[in-house]
Amino acid sequence: MQRTLPHPQGWFSDPFRQHKARWFSDGSPTALVRDDGVESHDPPPDTPYAAPVEPVAEAEGDLLHSHLRGYPYDRDSGVNAIWDIFVATGGD
Repeated sequence: MQRTLPHPQGWFSDPFRQHKARWFSDGSPTALVRDDGVESHDPPPDTPYAAPVEPVAEAEGDLLHSHLRGYPYDRDSGVNAIWDIFVATGGD
């Protein structure tokens, strides 16, 4: 039996089958997409889903360090400067 999530939040397989994963916010697909660990933007099409919305399995290391992968996580941002200090002082 397939379970349907009422309000998906986070990374899910792209139900439009245009990308490997698409970010969902409060049950709605967003323009934030990911292919092989690279994030980009592609607005969701105005068509019905071609596949079910299923959670994407994430490796812990991928989640912990996703902030280092470029847009929208610019390495020069203040958040990443703080993160770099955290990691450099043994917090990771």
